[in-house]
Amino acid sequence: MSASKPASLKSTQPEVWLRSSEVAAALQDARRRTLELVADLTDEQLRVPLLPIINPILWEIGHVAWFQEKWALRHLRGAPPVLAHGDSLYDSAAVAHDTRWDLKLPSRADTLAYMQEVLDRVLDRLPAGDLAENDAYFHWLPVMHEDMHDEAFTYTRQTLGYPAPRIANAQPASLEGEAVPGDVEIPGAEFLLGAPPSEAFVFDNEKWSHPVRVEPFRIARAPVSNGEFAEFVDDGGYRRHELWSDDGWAWREKARAEHPLYWSRDRAGWVQRHFDQVRPLPKTHAIIHVNWFEAEAYCRWAKRRLPTEAEWELAAATSAKRRFPWGEEAPSAERANLDGRALGCIPVDAHAAGDSAAGCRQMLGNVWEWTASVFAPYPGFVVDPYKEYSEPWFTGEYPVLRGGCWATRSRLIRNTWRNFYTRDRRDVFGGFRTCAL
Repeated sequence: MSASKPASLKSTQPEVWLRSSEVAAALQDARRRTLELVADLTDEQLRVPLLPIINPILWEIGHVAWFQEKWALRHLRGAPPVLAHGDSLYDSAAVAHDTRWDLKLPSRADTLAYMQEVLDRVLDRLPAGDLAENDAYFHWLPVMHEDMHDEAFTYTRQTLGYPAPRIANAQPASLEGEAVPGDVEIPGAEFLLGAPPSEAFVFDNEKWSHPVRVEPFRIARAPVSNGEFAEFVDDGGYRRHELWSDDGWAWREKARAEHPLYWSRDRAGWVQRHFDQVRPLPKTHAIIHVNWFEAEAYCRWAKRRLPTEAEWELAAATSAKRRFPWGEEAPSAERANLDGRALGCIPVDAHAAGDSAAGCRQMLGNVWEWTASVFAPYPGFVVDPYKEYSEPWFTGEYPVLRGGCWATRSRLIRNTWRNFYTRDRRDVFGGFRTCAL
């Protein structure tokens, strides 16, 4: 039986049942991935420079364990803190970002021991058999949270030029592929945007599906590729003021951006830094590490536009509201580039088995896709117990991204998932696809 608690502390999820063994496996798998992403780093590499786009790695792995402790032990079970002063170290809502470099953190060994102690206590207290409502939700919440931080650990390694992570069973992707030209026609529809109430374990910003009218539109079959974006760069795209919004041009000048992040030229042409390796630019891979301003400028050059998030979701799910582009079956290696399996992007023609019913490829996985929509609450929004996840960011400064990327865990992603970053972020695994004007 789950522990009783005041209604105000319960999640707003519908009643959903999971096997205790499923939850335990997910908790352990998430922790294995976290450790894979940091195990090979030296103590020197853990001492990352103060940058606004990353966290100190030693702080971040401690935060992951603290979050699990907060919800699965203290909130759900009423347990005392495992680490007496943990809140003053690891509460991201209370500990300002730039001060995290100044904290007197536990040693690496003590942090790893704390992580293991929290996980052991959570697993020991899992009820046998089926889990319902709070028991299921407040164990799954730390899994989703850890999965998202694992994606952040991955792009932190790219930001700092560290070697590619040593992910079990990962196989680097082929550099060769084919273009996927053309658009698909999407008929206009009255469409239910967002997650249905029957969906388990969604964050509050996806709740709940509500009718929107989407007019007919045409959307690209595949994400923009490196080769396509290189044409924009080679045509002076970063030097032509008329292609950029005022805010975009101001960003470009401040950043002194002349091409996508991690691109450079050698005698043979464009090359790209992928973690600590420099390689010829894979022209048929999806463009990655471009921000919203860069996507906007490309669209103006190409006489195209970014999709709204309603258009994106309709192209992925159809009006029948499929959970995934291909249907209801969970993501697999044949359908989507997820879970870090390829250790990077793949050609835009890969994974035909994952096409949406409309004919769009790679709507899930490979790269997060910027949209034209601003992150905002859906009608009737009610904040979840994890109050800091969505509501503080409904400021109008964060465009929505959809679809996940190559480092996103497959248990996390679905057609209704909403991500959000500021328009200037290009360290994250973001790309885009376009719509006809």
